[in-house]
Amino acid sequence: MNVKKIALFASGSGTNVQNIIEYFADNEIIDVDSVWCNNPKAYVLERAAKSKIDAFVFTREQFYQTNEVLHKLKERNVNLIVLAGFLWLIPVELIKNFTIINIHPALLPKYGGKGMYGMKVHQAVVENKDKESGISVHYVNENYDEGKLIFQARCDVAPEDSPEAVAEKVHKLEYQHFPKVIETVLMENHQEK
Repeated sequence: MNVKKIALFASGSGTNVQNIIEYFADNEIIDVDSVWCNNPKAYVLERAAKSKIDAFVFTREQFYQTNEVLHKLKERNVNLIVLAGFLWLIPVELIKNFTIINIHPALLPKYGGKGMYGMKVHQAVVENKDKESGISVHYVNENYDEGKLIFQARCDVAPEDSPEAVAEKVHKLEYQHFPKVIETVLMENHQEK
């Protein structure tokens, strides 16, 4: 049986990473192979350790000026890279060699691009008095948040909602949908090959 391997990239606490690890824990054909992080103090590394998943920390130099990360991912036979709260732009070499997907906490193309992440996105939604927000899962290309959309889910935003309240609604959507979308992408890619 050909197991599909996922590499999770994160920069912070890693709540989505935790959710994905738990979702695939008993899956016989999809395996969370490793966690990759650009921040040695990120709590996501603790989560990986507790789940007994290999974790790698890399510097900006290693990521952008060498092919170290690329070679390690290839050595591990990774099938899909999943960005789950990873804030750096992905180098072209990785994009050429791997299928990469990202989750964004808004309905793209709204509130995407450099600097638009986390609470900044929810703040913008509230300031613009939007009636809805949600999540977008998309393929990764050379630009922030501009790759082809795979999936979106929506939630209502009430006039009295704070950015924190919007964040909570969006997190629920992330936990509910992101692992399933990852599974779908992996299985579709599996059938194409």
